[in-house]
Amino acid sequence: MAMRRGVPVVAGAVAVGVLVVGGGGSAWAGTGTADLEVHGSAVLSGDLVEVRVNPRNHGPDAVTGAGLRVTSSAALADTQRLPGGCARTGDREVVCDTGSLPVEVPGEQLVVPVRLRERPAEVTLRVDVAWGGGAVDQDRTNDEQRVLVLATGDPYAF
Repeated sequence: MAMRRGVPVVAGAVAVGVLVVGGGGSAWAGTGTADLEVHGSAVLSGDLVEVRVNPRNHGPDAVTGAGLRVTSSAALADTQRLPGGCARTGDREVVCDTGSLPVEVPGEQLVVPVRLRERPAEVTLRVDVAWGGGAVDQDRTNDEQRVLVLATGDPYAF
C-alpha cells in the first residue's frame, strides 16, 4: 500500500488537461478493448476524507494509463495536498492517473486525501473512470461506484 510519489499543494481549480502525466501524453495513449473497474474504501474524519482506490483492468487489452475521478457531495477546501498524478478539477472533484493497468493484475492502490471546506456528518462520494486511456470499455457497469461515508472514522467500502 505505497502512496503515490510527491505531495504538491494545489490551490484553486486546475484544468483537466494538466493531468496528462507520464510524459508524452501516456495517460491518453492506448487502443483496443479493456474492462476497467474501481473499488476501494473511504474514511471521513473531521474535514478529511481519505479515499483508497484499487483500479483493475479485466482486459482483454492492457491500458497504458487511465484516469479516475473522485466527486464529493461536499465542497472541497480551497487548498489541497494531493499525491503526484492527482489534480483538483472542480469545486467538488479530483482526478488521478492510475498508471499502467495490465490485464488481470491489480493496479497500484491510489491513496487520495481530500480536505473538505466544512466538517460534515456525512459525505457521498462517486468514484469513476474519467477516461480509459484510449481503450474501448464494453462493460461500463463497473466503471462507477458510490458510497455514503459517515464521520465515524470507520472505513466504508465501495
